Amino acid sequence: MPKKDTSWGGVADWYNELLNSTGTYQKELILPNILRLMDVKEGEWIFDLACGQGFFSRKFEEVGANVVGSDISSELIAVAQKTAPKEAYFHVSPSDDISFEKDESFDKVVCILALQNIENLIGTMKEAARILKKGGRFFIVLNHPAFRNPKNTSWGFDETTKTQYRRVDAYLSESKTEIDMAPGSDPSTKLGASKKVTVSFHRPLQVYFKALVKNGFLIGRLEEWNSHKKSEAGPRQKAEDKARQEIPLFLVIEAIK
Repeated sequence: MPKKDTSWGGVADWYNELLNSTGTYQKELILPNILRLMDVKEGEWIFDLACGQGFFSRKFEEVGANVVGSDISSELIAVAQKTAPKEAYFHVSPSDDISFEKDESFDKVVCILALQNIENLIGTMKEAARILKKGGRFFIVLNHPAFRNPKNTSWGFDETTKTQYRRVDAYLSESKTEIDMAPGSDPSTKLGASKKVTVSFHRPLQVYFKALVKNGFLIGRLEEWNSHKKSEAGPRQKAEDKARQEIPLFLVIEAIK
């Protein structure tokens, strides 16, 4: 049975515009936190795995790193190459085959909001381990698997206690689900009419940890990031803002080779 296409190339222009707009999780929440966590040093070599259109790659280069990125989408890599500084290099390549890079040639590897859309988890981590120097670090940012399992988690509101809560209907079972790449898009537009979908692979935390250990990594740090957004004034504002503070959207793992 052929593999599902998990590339975001079909919505490359929309996705690029989204990440560069104000208020996005990528720009307002993930970027400052990943820069803090990675503590990028001048001259370090960083590999941006499944880099998309190079949004984070450019930021790493701006703070002094030498950056190489790869993504399975030729459309997204084309955008990355147009906007990249001369020092950054991008390749069209699946995450489990970056054979164009030598063993132990990078100080840090980063994979941001992509592993949940990658089928070959073990192969991807094997390649990350191969290109990392001894003592190098692998940074993974995920939609939090405990609270963001497509079609198995949702928000609810208890009218009796006036509490916003997160409902979790499944967690330990691995699954794959087709999801809309551009939810809420206007159906009268080209993007809305195209109905582009990708596949999200849900895995519990133990699967990620076992895959890392199998490929020679030790867990150095784990962080959980909650939403920076605030609700508009209304009867549920207080409950919604409290839920945002208490229930994290993103999970971050730092693994050490």
